[in-house]
Amino acid sequence: MRRICLTLPTNRACPETIAAIGGEAAYAAAHFDVEVHLLILDSSEPDTFAAHAEAVRALGAVPHVVTHHLGEPQQRDFLRQVIGRAEVAKPDLMLELMLPAGLSYGACTNRAFLIAAALGCESVHRRDSDSRYQTVDGAPVFPVHHELMSLGKRAADAARGPVETALDARHADKRVAMVGSSFVGELSVDIGEIRGLDPEVYYDVVSLWAPGHWSDEQKRELVDDSFRGAGSEPFTGDRATLTLVDPMRVDMCNISFHGVHERVPLPPATGTIGSDYFLIHLVHDAALPGVLHNRNIVNFYTAERRTDAGFIAYQTRFVKFFLSMLYFNHVYERMTAAGETLLDGQGHVRASVISALARESAALDRSENVHRLDRVDAAYRRLGGRYAQFADILATRRERLLDEARSDIEDFALLTEAWAPLMRASREAGPLLPAVAGRPT
Repeated sequence: MRRICLTLPTNRACPETIAAIGGEAAYAAAHFDVEVHLLILDSSEPDTFAAHAEAVRALGAVPHVVTHHLGEPQQRDFLRQVIGRAEVAKPDLMLELMLPAGLSYGACTNRAFLIAAALGCESVHRRDSDSRYQTVDGAPVFPVHHELMSLGKRAADAARGPVETALDARHADKRVAMVGSSFVGELSVDIGEIRGLDPEVYYDVVSLWAPGHWSDEQKRELVDDSFRGAGSEPFTGDRATLTLVDPMRVDMCNISFHGVHERVPLPPATGTIGSDYFLIHLVHDAALPGVLHNRNIVNFYTAERRTDAGFIAYQTRFVKFFLSMLYFNHVYERMTAAGETLLDGQGHVRASVISALARESAALDRSENVHRLDRVDAAYRRLGGRYAQFADILATRRERLLDEARSDIEDFALLTEAWAPLMRASREAGPLLPAVAGRPT
């Protein structure tokens, strides 16, 4: 029986989501020959953590489901042990990159990757606390169904399952490295208000994540396709395609990885939207097989980002995303050009190539990012109101944000170089991790 890790990182109240993902774990264990380790990585405040613990207890004992609810102190203890065993350079910085004080979408998932290795899990399946499952006739539509049908199999074997095939035969012996889908509902980035206020400002802003040398037509196509997920079409029946998955067609709230996450981590940048999407691009550019299915998750917004403080924090994360793209667009273009040479003779990603590309990008002239900040400033002042107020705040942070964007890509290179010993040490650290609900049977 193989082990899988179904993980929910959270820093907000989500007992309903815990109950729902508990249902997905039970579904996986009942319908597939797997032992499911349900991993809840909880950075919530004490009262919320206690409510989550109660939600975990309410899941009860389920055959072949083991639940781990880990707060930040437990996660930190685990990481200290792993970093010590790995004997990596700059251990204090490594701990900070893995468990930073600020919000990091990549770091929380990286912790799940290491803990999954410690638990002996061969795949990681991620969900988000601000999303929920679609239902048909009252029954939830669980993405894990398609994930376990294909993930980790040879592409040739996966092709014999319930999937359409749009994959060149030369990839037949590679393992399916990723299975994912997208979302329906709200935009993945909370900028619908900008589009409503001024569609041209929306275009000006969203186009900033394109490479600077793209044509206006290319940028317009990118804007039209950005942050929309699968739109609003409800689930009516299963569709799945074995292919080289377009990164624009999947989302990190509805994703699973096999193998690739053990070779390369996610960028650990703090306060940066989109910092956790790197592996989706890597799987595609390295020509690793994936499956795209249509069990889309429903995305919704939490109330916190509607507050004044939440608005400022969210818009800052949005701007930092644009600044990160100076470096990631460079890396993505190099990865696209490299193609299958990103892989070694066994079909595994060569992490040394990725870290080298990241370090190369760190030397880029940052004038393109200065231009991005100028464009955001002009666009937000045109919108007025709280957007103009945010532009005033942004003007005081320009140099710091420019510096952070460069240091973030350097940190990613450093973490990538350390990832192999961290993974090895994690596999040796399994007994450190407690289960709070359920036991293998």
